[in-house]
Amino acid sequence: MPIHRRRGWSLPESRATSEGLFRRRRLLRVAAGLGTIALAGSAAAVWFKHDDSAARDDDPSAYRYPVARNESFGVPAPLTPLRHAATYNNFYEFGHDKKIWRTARTLPLRPWTITVGGLVERPFEIAVDELLGRVALEERVYRHRCVEGWSMIVPWSGFPLRALAEMSRPLAGAKYLVMRALHKPELLRGQHDFNHAWPYTEALAIDEATHELAFVATGLYGAPLPKPNGAPLRLVLPWKYGFKSIKSVVAFEFAESRPRTFWQTLQPNEYGFWANVNPAVDHPRWSQATEKPLGASERIPTRLYNGYGEWVAGLYADRQDEKLFF
Repeated sequence: MPIHRRRGWSLPESRATSEGLFRRRRLLRVAAGLGTIALAGSAAAVWFKHDDSAARDDDPSAYRYPVARNESFGVPAPLTPLRHAATYNNFYEFGHDKKIWRTARTLPLRPWTITVGGLVERPFEIAVDELLGRVALEERVYRHRCVEGWSMIVPWSGFPLRALAEMSRPLAGAKYLVMRALHKPELLRGQHDFNHAWPYTEALAIDEATHELAFVATGLYGAPLPKPNGAPLRLVLPWKYGFKSIKSVVAFEFAESRPRTFWQTLQPNEYGFWANVNPAVDHPRWSQATEKPLGASERIPTRLYNGYGEWVAGLYADRQDEKLFF
């Protein structure tokens, strides 16, 4: 059972949740009470269809949502409207245009297989729907801060990343978790850019990967994850810049050596391994002191570790000789 710890910036769910989402949840709970799972799935589909910008193909996991919310890490507000969160994205597998959400909707979601291996006792390969049946799904409201200076607050559904470590049992020599995204140039037109080191690769130190905040998102706003947001599963690391939160992941590998990640390979002087949010450390080409929430008209101050310092600052106490922010 989640331990509820109210923070000074936390708000009760009634204030953080939009009216539309509240009404949809009530309908879904009524449907669940009647035992009509099909009605629940239809309600979620209708809600997404109502906002055409977030409409997508039927997802076979839709019946699993919404899920119970875990408020242990606060409920920041205000929530970003779904129409902004699902249509203003970076997804380089489909190109560099910020408005790639229409193209990203061509992403095939099934079959989708995830491999977990490397330095582990129990390597395995699993279909995404089987994986969803083996983990405990929950909802977390997290801040998200892009290195470009925009931000959002959204309710992700998913499971702790450390669940994969518990299932595979990393060996003592495993110091990093390396993640790779889908690589299919015949389907993902952005991968025709041979200046990039495909597949998109990211990595975490093992203590980061098993930290309680590290999250694998499979849903958004109480429904399956929209394709532009990295369906069917993506990483969510709320204390780091968004480029660390790799999308459409197909492989998790526990390794002894730190790999060069996608952005390190492309621009090593601008994008380091750690990429923790810090308003006092600017990107080489722009300030990080403020950010612009999607849908808002004014910029707001950026917070150290994106406001999650009380949980993660200790991870870096013995790493001060590294470039923790860039």
